[in-house]
Amino acid sequence: MKYKNIVILVILLIVLGVMFFGDGKFLPFLTPVVFAHCDTMGGPVILAAKKALETGNVKLILIWVQKKDEAEIKEIFNKTLAVRKLNKDAQKFADNYFFETLVRIHRAGEGVAYTGIKAAEEIEPAIAAADKAIETGAVDNLVKEISSAVTGGIQERFKHTMEKKKHMDESVEAGREFVEAYVTFIHYVEKLHMDASAKGAHHGETEGVKSEGHKH
Repeated sequence: MKYKNIVILVILLIVLGVMFFGDGKFLPFLTPVVFAHCDTMGGPVILAAKKALETGNVKLILIWVQKKDEAEIKEIFNKTLAVRKLNKDAQKFADNYFFETLVRIHRAGEGVAYTGIKAAEEIEPAIAAADKAIETGAVDNLVKEISSAVTGGIQERFKHTMEKKKHMDESVEAGREFVEAYVTFIHYVEKLHMDASAKGAHHGETEGVKSEGHKH
């Protein structure tokens, strides 16, 4: 029975590889995954993909890719719908391949390399709160989440710096420890201020404003 299941699995992989590539190359199913920030099963891109597959409406995912990539996405979407009809195993393989392809193309459009998909529960709390804010139209919880994190970060570094300051004159080494704590604290505050005051860039992009930074 185990041998039969393995044979069925291999056949499914071959069928999917031929349908998607035409030359039997289905290695993307076997490539190692390196997790990245927004590439999650609970993220908006894959949630949109799931809804698109359920409804057969490709327009739900076209908004997540650039116009030049529409044809490729439509082609893979239609092939995925066809493969999904074979059986549950085929549906699972087809869906996963489609999710990976969609995220890869979406990330490429941002100028960021595709590094794989991670589990939904691995989404950072702040990102989850940001998505929830967009979903509900209410930003208060997100503001509280970020404000709490920022406040805690400043207070922790400030407390550490002040503690080192008390002993900075006791020895050269103690003075250096204060300088290290001071630099860490100042750079943290500087980055917070820059991020808060700069014009927002799309995730994956680099802000247009560059800082000279503090040199100590």
